[in-house]
Amino acid sequence: MKTLPNDIVLRPRFQLEILEKKTILLQRFSTTTKEPFIINCLDDHVFIKFKKEKTHFWSPQLHLEIDETGTDSVKIYGFFGPNPTLWTLFMFLHLIVATLFIIFGIWAYVNSSLNKPYGLQIGFMILLVIVWVSLYIFGRIGKKKGKPQISELYGFMMEILSKDK
Repeated sequence: MKTLPNDIVLRPRFQLEILEKKTILLQRFSTTTKEPFIINCLDDHVFIKFKKEKTHFWSPQLHLEIDETGTDSVKIYGFFGPNPTLWTLFMFLHLIVATLFIIFGIWAYVNSSLNKPYGLQIGFMILLVIVWVSLYIFGRIGKKKGKPQISELYGFMMEILSKDK
């Protein structure tokens, strides 16, 4: 059984090639039930996540895309990610911090060009860098908390893939 590397990146991705028909695999995913997992299938996509009582703020989910590569073989593209709402919030916060940094940078440049004081703008830019580093650290802590559940999701997926063989 192939395992994930110890170094978990931002949204870990993997690919598997399986000698199985796509319809059989999708059927297997859609009919499997096991606590504490929830499986949702939509076309060629499979989403595996934890039930509400087992989740915490940083709980990951596994997204699989199953593509046919031949008549009896498929390629599975999978990636682990946070709850989509949490991911959107983090991206939005990063966008706000970057936009404000650029705005304060332009304002500091204009004040500098006009020989006006620009210390306030530089101070805000330093504060925004601190906020960005804090967001990064917060995200790393969250990844560490979600890592055991990533292993559970991966093991459950491999259990389903090895059924009936």
